[in-house]
Amino acid sequence: MSVDANVRPAAAGMRRNLRAASLGFAAFAVFSGTDALVKLLAVRLAVPQVTFMVTLAAMISLSARAGIKGAGASLMPRHPGLALLRALLLAIDTLLIYYALSLLPLAEAYLLAFLTPMLVAVLAFLLLAERLSPLAWSGVVIGFLGVAIALRPGIAPLNIGHANAAASALVFALSLLLLRRAKATESDLALVFTLLVVLTVVALGVAVVGGGLAPVGPMDLFVAFAAGLLLLAGHLLLVRAFRMGDASVVAPFQYSQIIWGCLYGALFFSAPIELHTLAGALVIVLSGWLVLK
Repeated sequence: MSVDANVRPAAAGMRRNLRAASLGFAAFAVFSGTDALVKLLAVRLAVPQVTFMVTLAAMISLSARAGIKGAGASLMPRHPGLALLRALLLAIDTLLIYYALSLLPLAEAYLLAFLTPMLVAVLAFLLLAERLSPLAWSGVVIGFLGVAIALRPGIAPLNIGHANAAASALVFALSLLLLRRAKATESDLALVFTLLVVLTVVALGVAVVGGGLAPVGPMDLFVAFAAGLLLLAGHLLLVRAFRMGDASVVAPFQYSQIIWGCLYGALFFSAPIELHTLAGALVIVLSGWLVLK
């Protein structure tokens, strides 16, 4: 076999991972917007109700989109077992991280959620036999160090919000690995729709058991619908990213949420952007570059 024959697949793989990384970066930016709106709603509404409202808005939007395009059949999974398992994991993850966001500042909740890329890299190596170079491994670790520089953990006492955020990281990592197991014949829309259906049902059930649904106003509905659209866009981007590229390459771009968390925190919650936060953000950018090497 010629050298060119070996180089071409490697170059194609690099281009595929670059496209996947770009989609992953966009997905996490959109998710941060969703988190900010959820935090706004959680000031006066219980987290399960907020989750139900936001997810229902996303499910209705996706159904309408598929109906307009005549693609209703694409919403039904061809491999329901894997789709439902992934959906259940993401339903648990969503409730956990939304509880964390209701108790912690955006940036502080992200610190523990940022365990996900390292967990994905380790689990992908152990379970999917994905190979990660020493330089890429160093990028994963450096990215988490960048988060630590930005947020300076240990200053504030730990609470149940921190436990929820850490648990969500593990559950989210497992759900991302399942995307790599999804067969090529399974549509992106089916994976996302299954998630939204399961999460809507689970959130409604938790809300009812926890005391029922509180009255909501027009502004609450508007914010929930906007958050639902962002949630839908984020999941569509993330599914495409992880099905296109290596999980260990895409996952570290979750670190970019610290940047969006600082921006949204300043915009919606008057949280200051400090020098150590900017320094950590620069380290995070470096880590993403190393992972792609």
